[in-house]
Amino acid sequence: MTEKAAGRAADQVVEAMTQRIRNGTLADGQPLPAERDMMTEFGISRTVAREAVVILSSHGLVDAKPRFRPVVRKPGFDSAMDAAGSVVGNLLAQPDGVKNLFESRIMIEAALVRGAATSAGKQDIIDLQNALAANGAAVEDSDRFYQTDVAFHEVFYKVSGNPVWPALHRAYATWLAPQWEQMPRLPDRNRENFAAHQAIFDAILLRDPDGAEAALRRHLAAAWEQVHLTFGNI
Repeated sequence: MTEKAAGRAADQVVEAMTQRIRNGTLADGQPLPAERDMMTEFGISRTVAREAVVILSSHGLVDAKPRFRPVVRKPGFDSAMDAAGSVVGNLLAQPDGVKNLFESRIMIEAALVRGAATSAGKQDIIDLQNALAANGAAVEDSDRFYQTDVAFHEVFYKVSGNPVWPALHRAYATWLAPQWEQMPRLPDRNRENFAAHQAIFDAILLRDPDGAEAALRRHLAAAWEQVHLTFGNI
């Protein structure tokens, strides 16, 4: 079989499996048919069957790990962000790649904190308050502070109830983690970040969208300055 023919054969398998995943014939968490079964059903080689699985994985429709049967993933925003991860990783390696991604985060979070200031419900305020308290309690433990910092920001992404935003937050946290994990983490810096979180929370509590956005932008501008001092132009 020529390479072109093999590609067409793999595409046919991908199309069939995609349809079965979308219509529920292959349910979320269910293993894909074994390679041997796909080979028999579609009249393909083992190489073509494996190529089809790679394509399905790149589309975010299956979770494929070495030595394990590929497992169906329900199509959703999380899987879409995961599928974009390798592309984003390449973009981050380009000049100003991290800066461009971080600037997009600032724009989105500015809008989200404005929304939180105007529409956060009682449970949202409780969630923010609890996340802020956990963040404050972790000031002396930089690893835990980083985790609670991420968790505090995550609440903004949940307030609207739109599933796109939490998926995007998890993607940002994953994509930016390699840089953030190398940042110097000192209690004094943690205290500054906690004070910034407190200012954002206070503005949301006062139903002040302008104040919430201003506090958020000051906070992330200071965060970027620390990144710039650590890594230079990235």
